[in-house]
Amino acid sequence: MANKLYYSWSQIEGACLEIVRQLAADNWKPDYIVGITRGGAVPAVLISQYTGIQMKPLEVSLRDNGDCTTDCGMAEDAFNRKQILVVDDINDSGATIAWIKDDWMQSTMPDHVSWETIFGSNVRFATVFTKASSKETVEYSVEEVEYSTWVVFPWEDFWRNDVRFNN
Repeated sequence: MANKLYYSWSQIEGACLEIVRQLAADNWKPDYIVGITRGGAVPAVLISQYTGIQMKPLEVSLRDNGDCTTDCGMAEDAFNRKQILVVDDINDSGATIAWIKDDWMQSTMPDHVSWETIFGSNVRFATVFTKASSKETVEYSVEEVEYSTWVVFPWEDFWRNDVRFNN
């Protein structure tokens, strides 16, 4: 059984501000932010609100046979060297990041040599948490957790202390 780590709203807000600080320290400003639905949407919106940078959602749900949506416009923007920050709540196995990289490459000029330098330069990834065991790395992250840790975000169980539903 995994250890559970409960994260509060104020911790999420602080983590998003830390990601903004990391961006500023890198002197890197995205043209827009991509929020991965469901978990990445909340931190992406918070970062967007704070910075004034537009946020666009991208549906990538690999857990529980979820849906993934190709966005050729984002792939073209990446290929054309727009600065894009992709935000998710956690970099667990790296599968979401790998899916995005593969999908965007296959959507636009799949064999072009430019893809070798796009990710990590003009397309960067940010997560609140990352696991050292992930097969993909992110440029911006706030906290590393062990493989066996299950992070419970406040939007996943905000009703936990509501007596109307816990009787």
